[in-house]
Amino acid sequence: MLSKLLINLIKLYQKYVSPLKKPSCRFYPTCSNYAILAIEKYGFLKGSLKAVWRVLRCNPFSKGGVDYP
Repeated sequence: MLSKLLINLIKLYQKYVSPLKKPSCRFYPTCSNYAILAIEKYGFLKGSLKAVWRVLRCNPFSKGGVDYP
């Protein structure tokens, strides 16, 4: 239940907010796609924690690269 709610919120972000910003994610898949994949794979709690950790690592000092959950 919470997983679906969070995934839908992320999809709303992807549809309405993300297009207004310039692309800046240093990873593939993007951080929002990673969050969806992590929540689907690990569930709400662990997936959310993995997504938060990924967003924290996505910064100008990170090399980035391919990183799947």
